[in-house]
Amino acid sequence: MYLFEFKVVEREAEGKAMAQIKANGYANKYRARGEPIHLIGVEFSRVERNIVGFDVEAADEVI
Repeated sequence: MYLFEFKVVEREAEGKAMAQIKANGYANKYRARGEPIHLIGVEFSRVERNIVGFDVEAADEVI
């Protein structure tokens, strides 16, 4: 299972995409499946119009 969150930021990565995945507990409803869950946060710069941040974590590492 792969859970993605995409955010647009002004210029530099701020970690908001991964923070939102964790804060809202997006992985919780999929834990009972017993499958690996990967959290992927991607941030795009509004100014540069390109990816400026990319975070990946396994959900079992997230508390």
